[in-house]
Amino acid sequence: MDNNILVKLFATVDGKAPAKVVELPSSGSNRRYFRLTDADGHSLIGVLGTSLPENRAFIYMAAHFAEKGLPVPTVVAVSDDEMAYLQTDLGDSVLFKEIEKGRLTRSFSTTEKDLLVKTIRLLPKVQFAGAADMDFSVCYPTTSFDRRSVMWDLNYFKYCFLKATGLEFDEDRLEDDFQKMADVLLKTDTDTFMYRDFQSRNVMIRDGEPWLIDFQGGRRGPFYYDIASFLWQAKANLPDSLRQELLGHYLEVLQEYYPIAADEFMKCLRHFVLFRTLQVLGAYGFRGYFEKKPHFMQSVPYAIANLRALLSEPYEEYPYMTELLRKLVDMKQFTDEIGKKRLTVKVLSFAYKKGIPNDTTGNGGGYVFDCRAINNPGKYDRYKPFTGLDAPVIEFLENDGEVTDFLEHCYALVDSSVSRYIERGFTNLMVAFGCTGGQHRSVYCAQHMAEHIAKKYNIKVELVHREQDIQQTFNIKE
Repeated sequence: MDNNILVKLFATVDGKAPAKVVELPSSGSNRRYFRLTDADGHSLIGVLGTSLPENRAFIYMAAHFAEKGLPVPTVVAVSDDEMAYLQTDLGDSVLFKEIEKGRLTRSFSTTEKDLLVKTIRLLPKVQFAGAADMDFSVCYPTTSFDRRSVMWDLNYFKYCFLKATGLEFDEDRLEDDFQKMADVLLKTDTDTFMYRDFQSRNVMIRDGEPWLIDFQGGRRGPFYYDIASFLWQAKANLPDSLRQELLGHYLEVLQEYYPIAADEFMKCLRHFVLFRTLQVLGAYGFRGYFEKKPHFMQSVPYAIANLRALLSEPYEEYPYMTELLRKLVDMKQFTDEIGKKRLTVKVLSFAYKKGIPNDTTGNGGGYVFDCRAINNPGKYDRYKPFTGLDAPVIEFLENDGEVTDFLEHCYALVDSSVSRYIERGFTNLMVAFGCTGGQHRSVYCAQHMAEHIAKKYNIKVELVHREQDIQQTFNIKE
């Protein structure tokens, strides 16, 4: 279908033909979008659909949601065959783009966080107020989130992603766990609108407020699915601290519609997060492996990282699937990619008289702590043969107590950086301790810092006592 029908529709609404028609980039669907603009700069978005029921679903939902006071585009004209329509132009500002800096750095600005908060606080109104008096029979391709749709998505993952990786598995045992997952998900049924693809690419920002698009695939279903879709969207790359903050905002608004305890909410939500993660991996596999669209494959490492984090706490309801998914995330093609983004902390001791160590990673160094204010055992002859690794020096420093207070402050500073570096995907941090000779105080502090980090975080720690020519590596515990 060409865009002539859109030009004719525009003329019936605007009174004149558009001066400019520009096709907009498409995403994962076969629908085509155009921006039609008249000579005065007034514009509308034209849509050429490929499915009549899908078009009808959008047209109905747009009118219904607008009636409920939800921020959605208005359909202003529809072709006689309902295969083309015009809607109001919400501009070009997409939430996914508006949070781009945060997505790339995992450090979200106040402005980016505010947009995310506004969006997540809007979601309960979409789900509950949007469902009021809704005719779910118009939903496409199905009216509700049922066993058939659950199994379709799980098999989408199995056939379009899992099999494509080459991983061997027992289909009967996996199918048993798929059925168990369907049982769990369907127990949480609520009489609400399930957007199904509620994610930052489907939220427009207009005058600083979120507006909703691409809701035509919605249906009656549990509200948990949309939270999982939004907060665990693979390339949104949200750090867990921000995700938990946004969950708090959602829960606060949810109480107005559906009072629920936080622990019960989280217990149910984790199953939908796993389900949604498998569903999107299926979509990435289909679009990437089969349709040869490389940008979908670029999202796979993010989804695998989400899956790996989810599996840190076992899903006892699905033992075989959990075992299989752990094998999946540990496949070399995925571990190699994630390994590139793992943090290594290098901890050093040194003598100031020989200079502060250089950062060989090229990142400009990190923390340099001056230990010279701590009482020095080196001024006593009996400690001169020993280092900060030897019992006599350790006993001297710890009995004196200054080093303990000093390290507690150092731990707090370094821990905060390590946590943020991990969240943001940074790969290197240097922590150096200096004293007069690089033998006693700095060695003790560097050794304890390296052991502290290795115990608290599952990351690689490289320890170097420069003046003692001693090196030690604390490796990741797989």
